[in-house]
Amino acid sequence: MFENNIVVYKFVQDLHFFVTGGEDENELILATVLQGFFDAVGLLLRGNVDKKEALENLDLILLCLDEIVDGGIILETDANVIAGKVASHSMDAGGPLSEQTISQALATAREHLTRSLLK
Repeated sequence: MFENNIVVYKFVQDLHFFVTGGEDENELILATVLQGFFDAVGLLLRGNVDKKEALENLDLILLCLDEIVDGGIILETDANVIAGKVASHSMDAGGPLSEQTISQALATAREHLTRSLLK
């Protein structure tokens, strides 16, 4: 419990994963979300979960979050399903212009974040 929020976390090498919820949320559900997210990231990064790989694949990690939760509602917790959906999104070459713009924005954000964290 931290300031009336439930926080579940997982530390792996040099990365810290957190899932938070209101004080009325079920801790087991939050832990399941965290485990599903972590396992999906592990599948997408082929087990090499560290800061460098995470920064290089930040777009995939953010897509994992998008597949898991929408507007605070948990949609999916199965890591295989999450990773499969994210992988199918990333394979769509020649997507619409709006998607390319988002990808470019994510790439720019990743570069800035990488520079600030690796200083």
